[in-house]
Amino acid sequence: MKSLILAGALAALLAPLSANAADKILNASYDISRELFEAVNKEFVAAHPGVTVDQSHGGSSKQARAILEGLEADVVTFNQITDVNVLVKGGFVSDDWKSDFPHNASPYYSLPAFLVREGNPKGIKDWSDLVRDDVKVIFPNPKTSGNARYTYLAATAYAKEAFKGDDAKVDEFIGKLFKNVPVFDTGGRAATTTFVEREIGDVLITFEAETRGIAKEFGEDKFDIVVPSVSLLAEFPVAIVDKVVDKRGSRDLAKSYLDFLYSPEGQTVLAENGNRVNDPKVAETFKADFPEVRLVTVEDVFGGWDKITSEHFASGGKLDKVLNTR
Repeated sequence: MKSLILAGALAALLAPLSANAADKILNASYDISRELFEAVNKEFVAAHPGVTVDQSHGGSSKQARAILEGLEADVVTFNQITDVNVLVKGGFVSDDWKSDFPHNASPYYSLPAFLVREGNPKGIKDWSDLVRDDVKVIFPNPKTSGNARYTYLAATAYAKEAFKGDDAKVDEFIGKLFKNVPVFDTGGRAATTTFVEREIGDVLITFEAETRGIAKEFGEDKFDIVVPSVSLLAEFPVAIVDKVVDKRGSRDLAKSYLDFLYSPEGQTVLAENGNRVNDPKVAETFKADFPEVRLVTVEDVFGGWDKITSEHFASGGKLDKVLNTR
């Protein structure tokens, strides 16, 4: 009996700690998702009274490194699979994270698109226009930004088709594109500031959702959105940071939060903020907002993320070579 009483007392002491840990989580997300997750969190908290969702934003790759270095994020909502895999290798996320949620743990998707100044004075319509001598292009540094890595890969995919796989011509095309970038910011939001507020450049390349958000915030009469003929499917992977939630006792809340992104309510918020979603009914509701575009995938064009990492993003890879020739 005495042992039962002691056990009960111990449980009572521990219960508040678990409850306190479980009513608050931190979502580490990519740089340009601030407004998106403000909207998501508002709806989620409304459905879960007493819960708090804190946010951390930065370049996706920088966020992954921050978690390895001690940022206690319960969940990640990144814009690149490779950054989640960094956490897998570091022992923070499980190997089978893609199977934890539908659609390979990607609740929504987008694509690199163009934002040009009102009236499109340079007549920019496709990737080929971005290597002209009279065009200045703005996008962040692919070394620090997942957003920019998609831009680099989408441009490369276009060039591979245009030059029928001629690697020398593809490399020349990418070299010209990079030389047309007057400044490389570290993240997508800084690149937006350079283009919109500092008024540098003729075209901003960023996720389609961001182009819509910029036009909405700063005036649709100031910018035009251009969706190129072909672009790259950009998935937005989500994962529970096992090492953190197990320490904090926040796994259930973390899972509920990511599950919400797949719910009709969550998918609606995502679509309202310019993202393409997988829920058929929600996608149909917002169909008129999204122009048709031919999307290619990293698997079809590049052989998957592992191959991309070793050939393009590893030290001394193709990305380093093109950056060193600017």
